[in-house]
Amino acid sequence: MAYKPKRKKPIAEINVVPYIDVMLVLLVIFMITAPLLTQGVRVDLPQATAEPLPPQDIQPVIVTVDAKGLFYIDLGNKNEALSGAMIRERIRKILQQKPNTPVMLRGDRDVAYGAVVDAMVEMQAAGAASVGLVTETPES
Repeated sequence: MAYKPKRKKPIAEINVVPYIDVMLVLLVIFMITAPLLTQGVRVDLPQATAEPLPPQDIQPVIVTVDAKGLFYIDLGNKNEALSGAMIRERIRKILQQKPNTPVMLRGDRDVAYGAVVDAMVEMQAAGAASVGLVTETPES
């Protein structure tokens, strides 16, 4: 009788441990970077030259930031400078009564960018879903 060596069956399993390690590293990377990407003020910018908004039945609330960085709102006394907290409270009251009221921001050409961002943060904190930017149309 001749000796016949026993053949071992090939192992048809994939070692998944290295794949799990890679996936865990990617998960950690995404968990760290995701909060960094979601911070900031949300602004919808136009893709091309902007056209005037169509007339609406609801009068928009316009917050103005002058060249000195002072805030004004187009309600009541328009010449009274307000703090960010006062702007937030007034817009919150308006949006509670009329939730679809458009909120617009008009900034002076020479104002520091930080003051405009501060105004947008206050408007967002008041509950404004979106903030429009008011510009002047160039005269031809």
